[in-house]
Amino acid sequence: MRRKANSYLQEKEEIKPVPVSSPAHGPLSFHLRCLLDLQLKTIVDFLRPRLKALRGEVLDVGAGNAPWKSYLSPETKYVGLDIDKAAEFNMHPGTDIIYYPGGAFPFADNQFACVLCVEVLEHVPDTRELLAEIHRCLRPGGQLVMTVPWSARRHHIPHDYFRFTPEALAMLLREQGMEDIDIFERGNDYAVVFNKMLCILTGLVTIKRKSWLPVTLPMAMILFPSWLLFLLAAHATMKLQFGSRVDPLGYALTARKRLNHIQQPSKATERS
Repeated sequence: MRRKANSYLQEKEEIKPVPVSSPAHGPLSFHLRCLLDLQLKTIVDFLRPRLKALRGEVLDVGAGNAPWKSYLSPETKYVGLDIDKAAEFNMHPGTDIIYYPGGAFPFADNQFACVLCVEVLEHVPDTRELLAEIHRCLRPGGQLVMTVPWSARRHHIPHDYFRFTPEALAMLLREQGMEDIDIFERGNDYAVVFNKMLCILTGLVTIKRKSWLPVTLPMAMILFPSWLLFLLAAHATMKLQFGSRVDPLGYALTARKRLNHIQQPSKATERS
């Protein structure tokens, strides 16, 4: 279907993403969401053991509602960073979160032991600028922990710009001087099919034209058993590490700033 580029920029998001809240605020609802939201489940499975092992000062870039803070050890100091307009994306103001207009981070060089960047990179028009600022704020030997989506619907429209392959992620990080880059698939093709079916079912039930409900509701009821089957298959195959590695829900990675790195001013810092 042909559409003019401007029509995408003006498009309204019919089903907006639900912000992730801390599991400490509602453990039961959080675990139930992880059962159905496989993007979130795979992110949690990746982050939880790694965050518990962190020490020192941790920066959460694109912090949102700071859902990952509860996974950190008491021996860490949490600092969140988000844009001034975070409230437009249904994010709630946080006392541990600094809000800024974008560009250069309001932090010193070599300040943080670890930087988190969870499902944020795809929403940033200048990817290299953001990665340069992350690199600048990391201390030598500091760790980056990041996730990005791969098979995901467009979301936070019109601020959804990219999908990254493992090759692209590795290239971008090496450009900034990162090393020890380890990239992991999140989920598999079964999880992708389940997520697509969930989107279809949601669309059938929440359709705007209520006059179509006599048609869409029976369709949803017919699809529901298959959806449930793929939910079970997705959880089982991810547990058994079975399924396609080239068609995942997304990617997760860790990387380190070189110990002997000589800090150069980033473009964002030069402009500020």
